[in-house]
Amino acid sequence: MGGNGCTTAPVATYYYIYSETEDMRFLVITEPQFTDNEASTIAQLLHWGADLVHLRKPESTAGELAKLIEAIPTVYHNRLVLHDHFSLAAHFTLHGLHLNRRNSVLPPKHKGTVSQSCHTLNEVKACKTRCDYVFLSPIFNSISKQGYTSAFTPKTLSEAKKQGIINRKVVALGGITATNINETKRYGFGGVALLGDIWGRTANRNFEQYVRKIIEMCHT
Repeated sequence: MGGNGCTTAPVATYYYIYSETEDMRFLVITEPQFTDNEASTIAQLLHWGADLVHLRKPESTAGELAKLIEAIPTVYHNRLVLHDHFSLAAHFTLHGLHLNRRNSVLPPKHKGTVSQSCHTLNEVKACKTRCDYVFLSPIFNSISKQGYTSAFTPKTLSEAKKQGIINRKVVALGGITATNINETKRYGFGGVALLGDIWGRTANRNFEQYVRKIIEMCHT
């Protein structure tokens, strides 16, 4: 591990999510607790066109998380990223692992992608050179975390783009909805990660239409 908590492992050779010419990417992060029909919802999101789903279950057991993965069709496993129980990566063909305070060390011989959450621009500068991609948050006021408000002004984000700190390897997280995705594009982010906005709409009649709208916005 580097001094800033970033992995020094080489990035994965098959990582396909970001390049200078690709569209903005659409990632979804699970809610921390297990929810009804979660596996089928994850499969639907990936089928409709979400690029990756990050499985974040901080209170789960390895067995519980394994059951969730097993319930998701195998064809989608290579688009799943683990935040917890990294040992499961040896049993499933997953996309990668996401470093965090709970799990800051990669398993030996990890060959998938490496990502990490950042909360300051200095962290982004330190981590993005050693990770395939990083999250920066909160860009807007969080939907899933009460009182977790935006940490960056529009001026700060615009300047970070000019300086090359925000680029295609940086994913915007925090308060992202269909109404502000175009704003994140202007700041130079390579992708958006949604949590509260997605999981708060799963019972809505127009859920698929809303998800496909986001995908279209990201890919145009």
